[in-house]
Amino acid sequence: MLDIVNIAHPAFILLGSYVAYIGNTVLGMDPILAAVVALPAFYLLGMAVYQVYYVAFERRDDQSLRGLSFFFGLLFVTEVMLILVFGVDYRYVEAPYIGPSWRLGVMDFPLRMLVPCVAALAMFGALELFLSYTFIGRAISAVAQDQLALRLMGASPIRIKRIAFGISIATASVAGALLIIIQPVEPSVGREYIGRVFAICVLVGLGSLPGTVIAAMLLGIIESFTATFYGPSWAPAVAFGVLLLTLAFRPAGLLGR
Repeated sequence: MLDIVNIAHPAFILLGSYVAYIGNTVLGMDPILAAVVALPAFYLLGMAVYQVYYVAFERRDDQSLRGLSFFFGLLFVTEVMLILVFGVDYRYVEAPYIGPSWRLGVMDFPLRMLVPCVAALAMFGALELFLSYTFIGRAISAVAQDQLALRLMGASPIRIKRIAFGISIATASVAGALLIIIQPVEPSVGREYIGRVFAICVLVGLGSLPGTVIAAMLLGIIESFTATFYGPSWAPAVAFGVLLLTLAFRPAGLLGR
């Protein structure tokens, strides 16, 4: 929506994971609560990162290649910093809902999967309401469509992009807290999700949050079936296969215009 290829997004997810880890192990907080408490800090961090990106690249109309290199560098610098601070060992959190399961008939739902799923859907719902029914939210949707019209409405595209980038990094931190509930993490885990993130965005097309949820679930189901019947080593190839097929036959995405 912002015409910014933030390849460093997994790095901010991992930062959220480690903040939740610190809050859980040092302060005894629930991981999700720790992520909520840290939301303002990640929001400000996102605004600061966009300001650097704007001043160094976007203002000079040099964001296509050098801007992408900036986010690649940010991804690896963040990974190295996490390695220096926490090492390469896997870290995990503890919470009352991580071990038990909820039984419904013949099916078992592990709460360590169910709670993050419900929390993620709630966050998506709140974000969709914000984008649909507030002036700032509608302005964020308008940034990628017509910046001149946005200026005529009295809104600064740069300010709106700064706010939107802050929101994206804040929600990424919550995603990191949900990730460490599902599985232990270590600093290089983020690179595993780059292909999946691009595949989901390309599959659904840009600008549709409900479509993003549908595409993520569809890709997860396909990867699970692939890992079950053909082996786990084939599962990562699914994301790139979906990415290539979508680009070949439906470049705008399934729900894109």
